[in-house]
Amino acid sequence: MALYMLAMHQPVGPAPEAEFLRQVMADLDVVRRELQAAGSWVFAGGLHDPDASTVLRPVDGDVLVTDGPYAEGKEHLGGFTVIDVPDLDAALEWGKRTALASTLPIEVRPFRQSF
Repeated sequence: MALYMLAMHQPVGPAPEAEFLRQVMADLDVVRRELQAAGSWVFAGGLHDPDASTVLRPVDGDVLVTDGPYAEGKEHLGGFTVIDVPDLDAALEWGKRTALASTLPIEVRPFRQSF
């Protein structure tokens, strides 16, 4: 088995209408329950908007602390799910299901093996 992250990228800006968001969350809950039933769900989490970020950057032996996201953009990482599946093909299938449920782009990215 291998660990993959399904990274959900969402647009910067106001949240969608409540009714739309309720349906998306219900659809994502179905995918989560199916991942759990398959024994592939590890954990998931949603993130606050990028303006809630703090960036810590090493500079000349010290650490510079700045508010805001590391990079500005039209989209940001809104949440993620870590799954444990046999291979990339299985991860891509779960990624497709997550994309359809969330209506958002999903990046499927493997974890490096532990050292």
